[in-house]
Amino acid sequence: MLLDILQFLIFFALLTLCVKPLGLYMTKVFQGEKTSISKIISPIELLVYRLSFVDPDNQMEWKEYAISMLLFNLMGFIFLFLLLLTQQLLPLNPEHFQGFSFDIALNSAISFITNTNWQAYSGESSASYLTQMLGFAVQNFLSAATGIAILVALIRGFASRESKVIGNFWVDITRTTFYILLPLSIIFAIFLISQGVIQNFNNYQIVHFISSQIIPMGPVASQEAIKFIGTNGGGFFNANSSHPYENPTPLTNILETFMMILIPASLTYTFGRMQKNTKQGWAIYFTMLFLLISFMGIQYWANISSNHIVSLLGISGHYIEGQEIRFGVAGSTLFSSITTATGCGAVNAMLDSLLPIGSMISMIFILSGEAIFGGVGSGLYTMFAFIIIAVFVAGLMIGRTPEFLGKKIEVKEMWMSIIIVLTSGILILIFTSIALTTKEGLSSILNPGPHGLSEILYAYASTANNNGSALAGLNANTLFYNITTSITMLVGRYVPAVAVIYMAGSLAGKKYIPPSVGTLPTNRVPFIIWLMLIIIIVGALTFFSALALGPFLENILMQRGF
Repeated sequence: MLLDILQFLIFFALLTLCVKPLGLYMTKVFQGEKTSISKIISPIELLVYRLSFVDPDNQMEWKEYAISMLLFNLMGFIFLFLLLLTQQLLPLNPEHFQGFSFDIALNSAISFITNTNWQAYSGESSASYLTQMLGFAVQNFLSAATGIAILVALIRGFASRESKVIGNFWVDITRTTFYILLPLSIIFAIFLISQGVIQNFNNYQIVHFISSQIIPMGPVASQEAIKFIGTNGGGFFNANSSHPYENPTPLTNILETFMMILIPASLTYTFGRMQKNTKQGWAIYFTMLFLLISFMGIQYWANISSNHIVSLLGISGHYIEGQEIRFGVAGSTLFSSITTATGCGAVNAMLDSLLPIGSMISMIFILSGEAIFGGVGSGLYTMFAFIIIAVFVAGLMIGRTPEFLGKKIEVKEMWMSIIIVLTSGILILIFTSIALTTKEGLSSILNPGPHGLSEILYAYASTANNNGSALAGLNANTLFYNITTSITMLVGRYVPAVAVIYMAGSLAGKKYIPPSVGTLPTNRVPFIIWLMLIIIIVGALTFFSALALGPFLENILMQRGF
């Protein structure tokens, strides 16, 4: 246990040390300043603008920014959807896989453009190499860049003074891809190859031992890199990061975990730097870090606990079902906590087989709206929505007009924050209720009782919050679940995204109000505690009943030997 705790401490200490340098680098990128790689990237960037007829000096109002974002994602969806339907006609398909069915193609295309990477298919038995690279990997870059671009627009909204513009979407997404995601992915992919992650275009290998075994091949390392860096999570193989070709060693396990959280954590410093208020950025970072470590501690305790039903059989010791024995309890806990907290969705342990409290913590990370770091960009803008709600409620309590970073928080910002925070919760509860009251929803449950409820609740929580992980006991590859999860992914991604952009435009047009004696300091410990309480209270009010009937009840039954 002491070694596990030491591993956790070293991990988060290294993360904290990396936040400032990467956050500072990203600040330079978004402010158009020269970086260490500008000489290499700048000519390529300018060429892209010329070929796409983009004026990098043109600044957009919120409507133009939002429309550009939606059209860009629509084009990505159409391209990927058609690619999935017709992959049997295209090259780089050595196993001659057929095209996806309509509902699987629809679900998968929506999944990847929304940065969800929910997979109702098995990658190694369904997707060609071309589909994996030109389809899924490309959208891994573009969906991640979209989330970051939306966040940057909101940051500019806070920083602007009576302005109508919030930046240029095409410039933001180009710079994010070329200056941040691509360089990190290239470096990380090379490292993964050095550790044994495969990268080839070979035919699948047949190995003859006791029986014949088919060993899948493919360009895995390149997709793994952006899968983690962009908090995408879609696995090349069905077993995801528990597969030795995706995650072969303890070193790759810890670094893959690190890469999931690196950009979401560093964006807090980017925000502080662009606001010329780094204390505020650090306050947000440590709020997220405290919540992450607290809930992860509960999951670690659950993962080293024993199963009472198993104990009745005379078997003592830790219950390690579902955990990755190659990396131990610490490796499984750290990975599963961070992948659900960051909205990545990759898994190295089978969350469905963890003890009820352990799997519940992963669910809570997702149900928080992914505000505890969350996906690249989307996590931090969700946290800003919680901050605005916290500031507004605090303002009402002390009888002052609420302010944040010199901007008055008024009706528009409050409504947008409510939409950002509650959209996913409404989707989850509505579609979980529909699934539990229809034959189509109930027919996919393989584990009746409270665990079956947990599996359905988790599926809609994961898709509505663009995470993509699953409690795999639910057969989600049906027409009913493919269509309903497609709806939750679309609404869960784009309704909050448009609300964020609208709020960015509203904030940009406001006057700056200098802080006064009555201004609520939002970078100090009392407000941090208040913010954490708001996040926990909103989550509890929304989901307590569902969690009580699912993992809580399952844990009680397990302790009583049922």
